[in-house]
Amino acid sequence: MKITGEMLIGGAARAGRDGAIKAFDPTAGQPMEPVFGGATREDLEEACALAKAAFDTYRHTSLEARAAFLEAIADNILEVGDALVERCMAESGLPRARLEGERGRTVHQLRMFAGVVRDGGFLEARIDPAQPDRTPAPRVDLRLRNVALGPVAVFGASNFPLAFSVAGGDTASALAAGCPVVAKAHSAHPGTSEIVGRAVQKAVRSAGLPDGVFSLLFDSGLAIGQALVADPRIKAVGFTGSRRGGQALIAIAQAREEPIPVYAEMSSINPVILFPSALAERAEAIGKAFAASLTLGAGQFCTNPGLVLAVEGEGLDRFAAAAAAAISEASAAAMLTPGIHAAYCAGVSTLEDHPQVTTVARGRPGDLFQGQAGLFSTTAEAFTANPELQHEVFGASSLVVRAPDLEGLRALIAALEGQLTVALHVADGDHDQVRPFLPLLERKAGRILFNGFGTGVEVGHAMVHGGPFPATSDGRSTSVGSLAIMRFLRPVCYQDMPKGLLPAELGDANPLAIPRRIDGRLELPA
Repeated sequence: MKITGEMLIGGAARAGRDGAIKAFDPTAGQPMEPVFGGATREDLEEACALAKAAFDTYRHTSLEARAAFLEAIADNILEVGDALVERCMAESGLPRARLEGERGRTVHQLRMFAGVVRDGGFLEARIDPAQPDRTPAPRVDLRLRNVALGPVAVFGASNFPLAFSVAGGDTASALAAGCPVVAKAHSAHPGTSEIVGRAVQKAVRSAGLPDGVFSLLFDSGLAIGQALVADPRIKAVGFTGSRRGGQALIAIAQAREEPIPVYAEMSSINPVILFPSALAERAEAIGKAFAASLTLGAGQFCTNPGLVLAVEGEGLDRFAAAAAAAISEASAAAMLTPGIHAAYCAGVSTLEDHPQVTTVARGRPGDLFQGQAGLFSTTAEAFTANPELQHEVFGASSLVVRAPDLEGLRALIAALEGQLTVALHVADGDHDQVRPFLPLLERKAGRILFNGFGTGVEVGHAMVHGGPFPATSDGRSTSVGSLAIMRFLRPVCYQDMPKGLLPAELGDANPLAIPRRIDGRLELPA
């Protein structure tokens, strides 16, 4: 498939005229063709105007038509075939198997949301019928449904060029909710973004939807992304990236005349907590499994286990020895961009050079932009006294913190910021000790998992990929799983609306056959 370097504004394709962007092959260490032009303010204006014009038409499409549209995007992505995977490999340095799996996840997300739309439960239809004879005062007729917020800005992520990018989870959930999307491609993988963007654009056209349902912009700097968040026609933002970048977008969104929500996934070190009986029974096995999770994909996952907390002792020593042996044999792996590699090296140097940190193991050294894994250790006292030790190091680096006892372990957890995940390794003998920790852990993380690691996020209906700040900007939401659609909806109540004007989902006959709550009772379609 030919990559033209063009952005997509509604149904059109054109070259950007503000600066130049080139993808970079981190494995070969060289830039790639073609040149992509950055969008101008005029391009942004057109994309946002088209999205606003498309909104009311698109949000009123039937549930079946919207579901079929999402499925068409999935089909079009698969239809591209190997060209998408090969371009993505070159732009990211990620291996084929990883990207084929990520493509499958992207397609699955789209199809899952198609099912969510057909089901209609996301509308949360509620009817409180009028009670004119109620005393001392009659009750009015009240009916509620969720409606789409409006056009959504989606920022592609660096570490997931498919599943968290142009047609990834934020786009899929926004389109499912009935919101047009203006996507800003990540500059690390513009070719991949164009290919996927054309698959979405093709689906818009074949579904007969307004052109403004989807646009794709490139940004040669920061100005277009910032202006996109500031544009009054944008009503919500989906972002996956750095804490600094996320907070900058939040500040712009809150400074608007009409503030809007920014759903930003930003920073998490995903602590792994090792309890005594688990260490006594299987310290070596946990250590090996931890090393595999840490080094997977050069550690470039938002759920990478960047922190290990445990009570010092023989069990923790055995864990550390097993993890160190595995990490020392780990080959260096290409990182996504030169900038990410430089930031990783700087973070690792901070740990290596810190007077209160011990280097436990380093992986095999690499070439070019490859990240060398690292495992480090410190005391609970040093970790608490040095805030820099709590900073995320994006890559295959982790810090083991040795607590003096369980109370010290609890104090460490209490001092942590919000997290995407917390992983507990427990055995039957730990249950009584673990139970008092659970309320604290629920305040700290969006997902609490047992005897595993956060890497590997299942896309399903019960998944939460979110957490208290700074893991995300809004810990009440998730960016993965069917619940993600709720970010882009708001409730509207209709009081004493004439039956001839009622939307179909709130009519007495329930012609859409969707779940509804009638006078407080949940009624499911036959």
